[in-house]
Amino acid sequence: MRNVTVKQAEADLEALIEAAGAGEEVVIAREGGPAVRLVVVEHPGPGRRPLGTVPGDIWIGPDFDDPLPEEMQAAFEGRGP
Repeated sequence: MRNVTVKQAEADLEALIEAAGAGEEVVIAREGGPAVRLVVVEHPGPGRRPLGTVPGDIWIGPDFDDPLPEEMQAAFEGRGP
């Protein structure tokens, strides 16, 4: 584990990012104690978003693609009151 001060982190940020990317734990301290930990952001990359991460939280009703009621359609088209 590498412990550095904020001032050291500012001076050597690129090296600290490389160290974290290589798996080393990097802790930045402020006022004598640990303040933050520098970690690698894990993401699936473009086009590879995982599916099913919120099952049951999102649903599409069976009438999703039904035509809108006439008064709502008129309002969207600027024909309503």
